[in-house]
Amino acid sequence: MADFKEISPNASAGEKLTNWFENRFPTAFYEYKKHMSEYYAPKNFNFWYVFGALAMLVLVIQIVTGIFLVMHYKPDAGLAFASVEYIMRDVPWGWLIRYMHSTGASAFFLVVYLHMFRGLMYGSYRKPRELVWLFGCAIFLVLMAEAFMGYLLPWGQMSFWGAQVIVNLFSAIPFIGPDLALLIRGDFVVGDATLNRFFAFHVIAVPLVLLGLVVAHLLALHDVGSNNPDGIEIKANKGPDGVPVDGIPFHPYYTVHDIFMVSVFLMVFSAIVFFAPEMGGYFLEYNNFIPADPFQTPLHIAPVWYFTPFYSMLRAVTDEMMYVLIACVVLGAAMAVVKGKSSVLLKGVILVGAAALVAMMLSIDAKFWGVVAMGGGVVILFFLPWLDKSPVKSIRYRPNWHKAMLAVFVVNFLVLGYLGILPPSNIGGRVAQLGTLFYFGFFLLMPWWSTIGEPKRVPDRVTFTAH
Repeated sequence: MADFKEISPNASAGEKLTNWFENRFPTAFYEYKKHMSEYYAPKNFNFWYVFGALAMLVLVIQIVTGIFLVMHYKPDAGLAFASVEYIMRDVPWGWLIRYMHSTGASAFFLVVYLHMFRGLMYGSYRKPRELVWLFGCAIFLVLMAEAFMGYLLPWGQMSFWGAQVIVNLFSAIPFIGPDLALLIRGDFVVGDATLNRFFAFHVIAVPLVLLGLVVAHLLALHDVGSNNPDGIEIKANKGPDGVPVDGIPFHPYYTVHDIFMVSVFLMVFSAIVFFAPEMGGYFLEYNNFIPADPFQTPLHIAPVWYFTPFYSMLRAVTDEMMYVLIACVVLGAAMAVVKGKSSVLLKGVILVGAAALVAMMLSIDAKFWGVVAMGGGVVILFFLPWLDKSPVKSIRYRPNWHKAMLAVFVVNFLVLGYLGILPPSNIGGRVAQLGTLFYFGFFLLMPWWSTIGEPKRVPDRVTFTAH
């Protein structure tokens, strides 16, 4: 047991209480110093660095509101929709809690997308933060699973048919697909068994995994230190006291800064909750205010807006598109063999692998490869730390055309998201196909294009303007 720290008998009551806890729970005080008051963050953080804190806030909102919703929700196919209506109409402030939870789901994805965009801009996935990025991508993947399972719970018309379409996609997987879809549904159709499974995962299993990943993400971040807009490692330049000369304590400087941004966020969040909770049908679809009817299919089935970019990738893969993808595989393998500096053995492996992949693409239905594209759009993010070969981290010091590439990538992602909302069309399908090719090309060709151009000189110290 650690030695007790003595305190003056004339100390204030607050100091005595703090000393009492510190003597009996020193770990809490140590962790507070490590992760808050003595955690030195770069002094040049800007607006883009607030979205991580906002993601934590929205996570708390979702957990708290979810607990209250569970108190009145009935995970039964015959009672689920009515229980949601009961919450909205009869439970005191139930409508507010439901709208906070539904708005929080969209807000969660919005701040996470912006948080990931900041990482792309400033190279927050580069060495030594690879593990931080991997945990973050895992959070994003788990968050998508959490949102999808929660989407079914209201048992509205769009929830039911959206889940029906997505779950049926798994049946396209060769050999194991039908059994896998049956395992997910728990029945031959989306019904009561599916609802109960999704409820259990949404309320218990997935949140536990999500919380664990968030803790791992934060611990890994604080072990290696935060990145900054200049991409400079502040730990490499410390003063005589061992403190980074370009760092400031996270608390109170950034906690006060984050509180201000949290206030702004909560004002916008509250305005949406009270005045536009449906957000024109993007946050809450109008069809979800209709009870699920297995015998009446909606004219157009589309997922919630935060899934639509990847849904567009799914729809983009058609029988015609398969020939384009095969050509890409053949061209990629040829370039790797002709231009690559690998050994003869590795080049042979590449050729055999490409031939096997082409054979599978010709023999397996395009629907399966659409599922692969949809999932691959998320999975490829995990490999970003090893795809980027640029000598500098931050977009500030990269060639101008790198900035143009990132801008086109963002616009392309937004276009894919918009197309995923619309009903299928010939023109929209072609644009989605081009957008899908650009999305994957952005990452797969990154080892090549990220080295082109002359980067600007990175300063020795972070650039900082006091305010």
